[in-house]
Amino acid sequence: MKRILMLGTGGTIACKHTEGGLTPAITPEELVGFIPDVKDVCEVYTHQVCNVDSTNVTPAHWKMMSRAVEEHYKDYDGFVICHGTDTLAYTAAALSYMIQNSEKPVVITGAQKPIDEENTDARNNLLDSFIYAADEGSRDVNIVFDGKVIVGTRAKKERAKSYNAFSSINFPYPAVIREQEVIRYIPPLEYHGGVKFFHEMEDSIYVLKLIPGIDPEILDCLFARYRCIVIESFGVGGIPEYLVDKFYKVMRDCGTQGKLAIVATQVVKEGSDMMVYEVGKKVKQDLDLLETYDMTLEATITKAMWLMARQDMSYEDMKSEFYRTVNYDILGYRKRQGSVSGQ
Repeated sequence: MKRILMLGTGGTIACKHTEGGLTPAITPEELVGFIPDVKDVCEVYTHQVCNVDSTNVTPAHWKMMSRAVEEHYKDYDGFVICHGTDTLAYTAAALSYMIQNSEKPVVITGAQKPIDEENTDARNNLLDSFIYAADEGSRDVNIVFDGKVIVGTRAKKERAKSYNAFSSINFPYPAVIREQEVIRYIPPLEYHGGVKFFHEMEDSIYVLKLIPGIDPEILDCLFARYRCIVIESFGVGGIPEYLVDKFYKVMRDCGTQGKLAIVATQVVKEGSDMMVYEVGKKVKQDLDLLETYDMTLEATITKAMWLMARQDMSYEDMKSEFYRTVNYDILGYRKRQGSVSGQ
């Protein structure tokens, strides 16, 4: 029987009602007690990493989680991380970069209601997570939620209260759990060279969401303050003409200062393609910037954080590595470039 370590981090799944509102208070051991059927699935061990509302999660907490997995990696066959839903997609993406090529599953789950409530999704989500973690074909970082498996780099929380809170963006569900069985649609990847752990994330990053008529002067402030600017543009991606002069100016020194400029899109599905319209094509051809293509915003942000923390990498290396596929995070780039990036 597989040995699975559950890491508790707090979140709604572990919350209790207080006068101040829901607060994480249920221990990992108590969580397991709500799913007695798990004894037929695997041997469960528990460890409390932290105990926070996921709104309060920062890169420091990701570091704690990745270290906990690394420290216990040889002792267990898989891991289940209980997490709050609000930043769960960010954590799943971050851990996809901090724990790479893992032949053992790292499953992240949570709930929309506390596990001790009568009508809750928590018990199903938690049991499903152990079922997936104990399955022979499971590996890498994935989310299990509402009976669906979502690749760690492809999730987005799209519903605030409903049990089907998360969607897989620009990528199919690799598997589902039905009647306590894993049904796979995509075969697992084969890895060579062993798992790789990374524990540092650089948080000098800002996401600028464009709105019609935004003041160009904001660019001076942001590019001076942050190492990476992610610009959420409109449609398939472009820079409005009233921003172009200022954008070209701030971009001149971007590469020499080791800074990253990334153009994304506000449209959730189908991704960017700056070469379609004049407002994007000229900028893409003239300037040394990156484009997200089919990546989620959560994956874009956490991948940039991971890259900027790599002290061994040059600016050119960071740009090249940004387009390397990690846990299915970016596929559209390969199609448009006519090349294949390795895992």
